[in-house]
Amino acid sequence: MATSTRFAILVLLLVEAKGAFAQSAPPSAQHPWHSPGEQEIERDASLFRSYRFSIDQAKTYSLSELIDLAEAHNPETRLAWERARAQAAELGVARSELYPTLAALAISRTNSSEVLFGTTFYRQTVQAFEGILELNYTIFDFGARSGRIARSRAELLASDFGFNDTHRRTIYQVEEAYYRLLNATGQEDAAGASLSNAQTVQQAAEDRLKQGLATLPDVLEARSATAQAEYEVQAALGAKETARGDLATALGTSPTATIRVQPLKELLIPESVGDAVEQAISRALEQRPDLMQQVAEIRSVKAVVKEARAAFYPSLSVTATPGGQALYGMQQALPWVHTAVLEGGLSVNLNWTVFDGGARRSNLRRAEANARAAEAQANLARDQVADEVWTAYSNLHTAFRQRQAATALLEAASQSYAAALESYNYGLRSQLDVTQAQRTLAQARSTDVLARTQVLSALADLAFRTGDSIQAGARKP
Repeated sequence: MATSTRFAILVLLLVEAKGAFAQSAPPSAQHPWHSPGEQEIERDASLFRSYRFSIDQAKTYSLSELIDLAEAHNPETRLAWERARAQAAELGVARSELYPTLAALAISRTNSSEVLFGTTFYRQTVQAFEGILELNYTIFDFGARSGRIARSRAELLASDFGFNDTHRRTIYQVEEAYYRLLNATGQEDAAGASLSNAQTVQQAAEDRLKQGLATLPDVLEARSATAQAEYEVQAALGAKETARGDLATALGTSPTATIRVQPLKELLIPESVGDAVEQAISRALEQRPDLMQQVAEIRSVKAVVKEARAAFYPSLSVTATPGGQALYGMQQALPWVHTAVLEGGLSVNLNWTVFDGGARRSNLRRAEANARAAEAQANLARDQVADEVWTAYSNLHTAFRQRQAATALLEAASQSYAAALESYNYGLRSQLDVTQAQRTLAQARSTDVLARTQVLSALADLAFRTGDSIQAGARKP
């Protein structure tokens, strides 16, 4: 019976082991992989639900309100925050090396044996209870601990600057999606107005055909222009829906959410920027969080150099192990006896690596090379930031000039279309002239909307490149 039981247990253990090690690579390259492991992951994924906040569909949001929502709910900001918190904990671990460690150990053991006494073996049983404290403390190590603490502190600073840079990128992502949505909405309005104009021209052509004042090709041309305008309306609607989904994703909510934003006509579009490009570049070099992050990383690698140099010197530590012991013993035919003692030890340890085949020297050289590389990387980043600000500044001034040209183009195209339509109704202009004027007006409307949103986008890009977008009061209306 016992043998059968042991055999059943062995079979059960083998079955469990087979299930534990059943995972393997796909059996072939010809078909997708499916296994029970995939089903387990699918079940786990079905239990995971990401947090999605609700958008008030009746409210019209300003850009500042959208940015606040994104900073509070975008998963990237929470990810950067948790990483910074983890790095703060790493600093706490490094600082703990400045303090002694104290460990407690409790032991209970029983030893039973046969002891030979004369010509007879006697059973002897000893029961021991021990309690031990072990205190370890490094007295000095020539800067190894302080180097690790400085490295952790610098890495925490880098994580904090990385957190700020995540907010900078999140703000710009919201602004970029917001202005694309405004542009798409404006393009939809412009396309709708162009469609109305095309329908007006078509109706005029139809009426003139009935009166015998126009030909069938004129009507067909007008119908073609109307169909083209309808196509432009649908394209603008598609771009609008895409931009709305991108904005919702940037906020951290579902892309199917309906977001009402301020229309383009309600926004104040500046005509110039007050700062010179030199001032913008100077601000960027002072406040860009990604640059500050690289400076913190330079501190980190320099702390590694300090730690590597400390390895050439000895470290001195002390260990104290006080403890107590209680013993209970009995020998055959004798009563139980008991004793209790206090014991312990104190040791001072001097640890100095005399020879290691050049490992410490190579480690120091590597740390110093990494420090010089970090400084070179920071200088390269400064040059790239200056170039980014210069490009953004130039694009902004180009957008200002294009805005002025687009305004003049829209005014001229509107007057040209009105004059062409009036002349056509009087029989003084051809259908082709009116259609061409209508298309020019449609293009002018689209260009005007694009030029206005380009100014706002260029301003947002300049604020992103200089780091102004995350400064206090930067988004006040």
